[in-house]
Amino acid sequence: MNGAPWDQRLARILVQPLARWPAIEPNHITTLSLLLAIGAGGFYATGSAHAANWAAALFVLSRFIDHADGELARLTGKTSRFGYYYDYVVGALSSVALFVGLGVGLRGTMLGGWAIVIGVAAGIAALVAMALGFGVDAQGDGEAGGYPGLGGFELEDGIYLVAPITWAGALIPFLIGASLGQIVFCLWMLARFLRRADRAPEHA
Repeated sequence: MNGAPWDQRLARILVQPLARWPAIEPNHITTLSLLLAIGAGGFYATGSAHAANWAAALFVLSRFIDHADGELARLTGKTSRFGYYYDYVVGALSSVALFVGLGVGLRGTMLGGWAIVIGVAAGIAALVAMALGFGVDAQGDGEAGGYPGLGGFELEDGIYLVAPITWAGALIPFLIGASLGQIVFCLWMLARFLRRADRAPEHA
């Protein structure tokens, strides 16, 4: 666990009791994470400030639980290639739920219809980044995607800020900033994929 992000270390501690329940599979936790994220996106899409508060809590819980599945798999020896990719797909779909939900929910603000455009663009970027991550993985460059990190924090940990930002009523700048961040990450993944492809030996 040396060098693991702080939320992953905490998830490993909290998930240990579940290792004694063989009926609970890591993929069950992954699915729960996706359902929570979809619920959060639905709450955001209502445009209600009260619903947005619940959405923020659900989404943060979803992203934290997203670390628990992998830790449970490692603790119980139930790691699998399917679970590995399923977890990555769920992460991307969770981002789509967040961005699209925010975009729909903020359509009645000063952003108007652009809120939906921004949210959908960020969602597409998340899906493209996922596909590029699979490509990087296929090239033998470690885990699919991967996030740059420093000091026990990863780039993706910034998504936790959605909770205090929501409660502070600052969702418009968050949508814009987080969407730009997702698009930048997608471009970073594209550069990583192309760089790796350039280094790949040519086959006859």
